[in-house]
Amino acid sequence: MSQIILAFDASTEALSIALKHETISNHFEVCPQEHSQKILPTIEQVLAQGNCELAALDLIAFGQGPGSFTGVRIGVSIAQGLAYAANLPVVGVSTLQIMAQEAIAKHHCDDVFVAIDARMSEIYFAHYQKNADGLAQLVGEEMVIHPEKVSLPLCSAVAVGTGWQTYPDSVARDNISVDSTIILPNSLYMLPLAEAKFNAGEATDAANAQPVYVRDTVTWQKLPGRE
Repeated sequence: MSQIILAFDASTEALSIALKHETISNHFEVCPQEHSQKILPTIEQVLAQGNCELAALDLIAFGQGPGSFTGVRIGVSIAQGLAYAANLPVVGVSTLQIMAQEAIAKHHCDDVFVAIDARMSEIYFAHYQKNADGLAQLVGEEMVIHPEKVSLPLCSAVAVGTGWQTYPDSVARDNISVDSTIILPNSLYMLPLAEAKFNAGEATDAANAQPVYVRDTVTWQKLPGRE
């Protein structure tokens, strides 16, 4: 059964919001440091465009990181707030997995190397493969790593993300095609991943919505009174 899903991500310089209702509505813009001001009005706009009310949703999906610590916290907080207000389940989706899903959708490739610039001469990196359902599935684990230390398999793959723009030499190989148009996550490609997680019973309530920083030096505080 198809679900009505609102998905959004604020973990990078991009703010993206998508709604799967009777049709697909999608908003994507690059607006560094403006997420906190724009995210709620834009969610309202996307819901209105999709002729959908918050209470009609089956699921809220959010980009859980990795990415900007502030952006990740904004996304989780908004997901919690909306889910509490409408008594809805939530599911977190990896920022890197969203980008891998876009590459799979556009290139029909089997392997994707995703890298986001993590500052401090590091990248957030993950290797994803297309599974039998056409969805991006993690190989190994997501990590924060110096780009020169990344060990890339010799398989034919597509590379996406800001990390490869910052460190192009790390992915300059004949077996790897860099898609320079997929550099930040777009929530449009979170929708199938979120629905699969929902159908697999991986949704949770708002109190258990958690970010994934990858870097373990940052702690997360839940909303006041929700510890």
